[in-house]
Amino acid sequence: MSRVAVVAHRERVQAAALARQAAAWLTERGHELSMTPGDAAALDVDELADERPIAEADLLVSLGGDGTMLRAVDLLDGAPVPILGVNLGVLGYLSEIEPPALTVALERFLSGQFQIDARMLLQVQVEAADGPALVRRALNEAVVEKGDGGHTVRLAVSIDGSAFTSYVADGLIVATPTGSTAYSLSARGPIVSPRHRALVLTPVSPHMLFDRSLVLDPDEAVEIEVAGHRDASLTLDGQEMGRLQPGDRVRCVGAAEVARFVRFGRQDFHQILKAKFGLADR
Repeated sequence: MSRVAVVAHRERVQAAALARQAAAWLTERGHELSMTPGDAAALDVDELADERPIAEADLLVSLGGDGTMLRAVDLLDGAPVPILGVNLGVLGYLSEIEPPALTVALERFLSGQFQIDARMLLQVQVEAADGPALVRRALNEAVVEKGDGGHTVRLAVSIDGSAFTSYVADGLIVATPTGSTAYSLSARGPIVSPRHRALVLTPVSPHMLFDRSLVLDPDEAVEIEVAGHRDASLTLDGQEMGRLQPGDRVRCVGAAEVARFVRFGRQDFHQILKAKFGLADR
């Protein structure tokens, strides 16, 4: 018997119908499906609620868009559970299938007819003066940005233990290759194939002559210290983690763990990029 867990967008009514459909299909074949209690309550499918950790599941199904995929990765926190993305959003950059293909995809997964697309994760450690060190992981990026108001923030950067420079900017982004097409791209950072392992350090609206991104080895730890007298905020994959005071430090390095996405064929990153930006053939 296989256990399939579900993480769903809480405002997508279609997610409830898909979850019930998949649960019935799996039960008929001797398997089980469950949903995180918060999602089950929000979607009024309490019969699927399960308190067991999703890290114990054989498969995690994400019903939503890329934001739901990011939440699925966050909930697993590095656990080696494969994720199947079902697109209920617009493009579904990270998703693998559309809703009508769900039961076929489950059948293929259970019969072993799939591949794993391993994506690099970012390990982020926060060292704050007023609390214990916090360690989290992110699929796309860690962002240290200015606090409220229009002022810039001063951020001192060290790479591999050696001082690099101080940035006066709206913020700094440390992205993975997967995240290079997210916030980092909007800040004019480079696009990096997800087959790579790399750290991409990109300043946001820098008030200085040096405004280029750095592409670093994943083992070259990037440490960002809040310098000056203004505080900052830390955001991981779009979720605000809290405030950073002057003297607080954020250390980013490639994680040993990876995110595992279920694929049923070759995923051509370049063609997805082409579709996302509406690029012509010639």
